Amino acid sequence: MDATTRPDEAARTERFGQTMSEVLNHAALALMASIGHRTGLFDAMAGLPPTTSEGVATAAGLNERYVREWLGAMVAGGVVEHDPDAGLYRLPEEHAAWLTRSTKLVNAAASAQWIAVLGAAETSVVDAFRHGRGVPYSAYPRFHQVMAEESQQSVVDSLMEHILPMAPGLADRLEAGADALDVGCGAGHALHLLAETFPASRFVGRDFSEEAIALARGEADRRGLNNVRFEVRDAALPCDPEAYDLITAFDAIHDQARPAGVLHAVSEALRPDGVFLMQDISGAGCHHRDASHPFGTFLYAISCMHCMSVSLANGGPGLGAMWGRPQAEAMLRAAGFNLVTVRESPHDPLNFYYVCRKG
Repeated sequence: MDATTRPDEAARTERFGQTMSEVLNHAALALMASIGHRTGLFDAMAGLPPTTSEGVATAAGLNERYVREWLGAMVAGGVVEHDPDAGLYRLPEEHAAWLTRSTKLVNAAASAQWIAVLGAAETSVVDAFRHGRGVPYSAYPRFHQVMAEESQQSVVDSLMEHILPMAPGLADRLEAGADALDVGCGAGHALHLLAETFPASRFVGRDFSEEAIALARGEADRRGLNNVRFEVRDAALPCDPEAYDLITAFDAIHDQARPAGVLHAVSEALRPDGVFLMQDISGAGCHHRDASHPFGTFLYAISCMHCMSVSLANGGPGLGAMWGRPQAEAMLRAAGFNLVTVRESPHDPLNFYYVCRKG
């Protein structure tokens, strides 16, 4: 500390240095957690007693040298317990509850895949900071695969118990037979479940991604679903007027090149007594309030690295994931939804659920 530095400034500098050290460690741990998910290491360890690195590698069907180095990161990060005398490693049950495919909680290791997916586009995003034209979907390898896993957790696993009941009477309507559309359906996991659960109803999924629609069609064929179809189509294009009893959009509107156009198309396609159910990020839309969001940094990073960028790349406004509830409600009203109820769910702290009717 030199003569011009006050003690409180020095302490703040030291604390921020410690914060950045933690950031680097946590970022590295997230990348290693993603690898633990993709290789099946967490799933393998969850079923093992304290085991050597050779035993872990054998159980997972992987190379021992790579597994041993990965275990080093897991021990340093406090994820895996290690007995140095016996040379044994153990994934505690309470940690496995957040890291495995069989968990009833959120699989944080699956969400950690976003670090690598977004990082793959870093050079393109750096260039976009200069030219402002955005980054196309093609810059994000594995995006649709990871998004499908995320949707499975946030939507599909909670669809029947938590989400549909937000619109009273909706399940009964689907049981009797209704027409439903999912906008930005991705790989179609939500529609697959709905089509299986409500065989008397008819379902349509639309997405502009040929890759995602191919995945959705393949899974529908595998399950033998005859009451659902998937189309490659821009969500902002007009639909048949008043054709649907239910329209859904799960984490899709803020990415659109023409979000206002999509909402107007949805309003026109919905029957007078229909329901539009929109899931979107639970941001406030202003930096000082979003700073207290428990996932604020993560969500703004995803928005900058992907959501905002893909919209700009397609000539859109670049709303971004954190466009916020006030703007979302204003755009819904402008599209013709006079009755908008915003709901939150303890199963999903990242999103708001907008239950919308035309009145």
